[in-house]
Amino acid sequence: MDKESSIVIIGAGVFGLTTAYQLASEGYKNITVLDRHMPPVADGSSSDISRIIRFDYADDDYLRISHAAYLKWQEPKYRGIFYPRPFILTGSMAPTKDSWMERTKAALNRYSLPWTHVADAAHAKRLHPVLSGELAAPPFSGYQNNQAGWADANKAISQLRDDCFEAGVSFVCGRRGTVIGFDTDSDKNIKAARTLVGSPISGDHFILAAGAWGSSLVPMYNSTIATAQVLGFMRLTPEEVKKYQDLPIYINFSSGWFNFPPHEDTGLLKMAVHGWGYTRTPREGEFTLAKSNISTPPLIPPRERINFVPADGEHRLREGLREILPELADRPYEKLALCWYTDTPTGDFIMDYHPDFKNLFIGGAGSGHGFKFLPVLGEYMSRAIKRDLPENLAQKWRFRMEYQHQDDTFLGDGSRAGPARRELTPYEKAKL
Repeated sequence: MDKESSIVIIGAGVFGLTTAYQLASEGYKNITVLDRHMPPVADGSSSDISRIIRFDYADDDYLRISHAAYLKWQEPKYRGIFYPRPFILTGSMAPTKDSWMERTKAALNRYSLPWTHVADAAHAKRLHPVLSGELAAPPFSGYQNNQAGWADANKAISQLRDDCFEAGVSFVCGRRGTVIGFDTDSDKNIKAARTLVGSPISGDHFILAAGAWGSSLVPMYNSTIATAQVLGFMRLTPEEVKKYQDLPIYINFSSGWFNFPPHEDTGLLKMAVHGWGYTRTPREGEFTLAKSNISTPPLIPPRERINFVPADGEHRLREGLREILPELADRPYEKLALCWYTDTPTGDFIMDYHPDFKNLFIGGAGSGHGFKFLPVLGEYMSRAIKRDLPENLAQKWRFRMEYQHQDDTFLGDGSRAGPARRELTPYEKAKL
């Protein structure tokens, strides 16, 4: 890839922006980022008030890379963006050697990274007296890691966007930046990206990092699926923000529910569910180039996330909050919303060339855990584009074709639980 060549990146989330900045830092001079909205994109999975930063993985590769990212999150560059905070990973289950939690603790031990066993709910409350609920039901299993925290996602993405500007990256956003297709030649090369308005945007190399919207543009051969996960935001008074300021990040592995400490700038307490989620099959006549696409978010971005989640999703949010802070569990939410993941069958990222197009690179499929890698992600994307990844990572992040004729292959990495994934009802789709 010549440094004078034209590089078009579709998607201004964490994968697209880190790639743009990395390539610009390496001397590539003609980089254009296209998106439906100027980042932070309101309904993108990289945008919000908070994301968990941790390195607890059962998989050695993700543990090693996320630990390197965690160390960088503590650098002065991220002051006011990253906030250290311990987290408790717990669940209502008897520990078994093959469980994700036990395998994660074993991986931490292999790298000599400390963690603390949490024996029961009473032990968790001694560690964090602010926890007033009954916590996870017996049989209680859990541990705490003090080397963790959370990042203000919108501030991180805004800083990354500004870094791109200063490095010479161009942005085309709005309807002019909303990609709806590609023009190709007879040799399977993409010549230009077609957008909602204006002439096609030409380029030499194209990088598709559009998250859950990417499967509407090219066939993904059942290697990704877009799933919606529920978020809840509750307004706290200034006194309550101070009262709950020492709240740990608490994750119930059995339900997928987790929380953040209060967000001081907005006065909001955020909670969410990392589970199997909801799907949205495109309506008849709705834009989607890939006929095999079985789930997609709406195309046109709102100025902010739509204030809606399914009723069963709100119930799960409340029950999780009741578990740790029952005094708040019946309070009205300021906002409820859906966050769109791009899941893969194994929970692995994709960093590889698309099999149908010679000059289209696919980067993303964060599977709900990609944001924490922001400080180091661009380096790996750049190496993958140059086909310079270590062999184990090249294999792990390859574009997989083996799922195309299989039914439900989305089993994840073992880190999810809760109710099975389901399709949104017509009423729920209309709310979006």
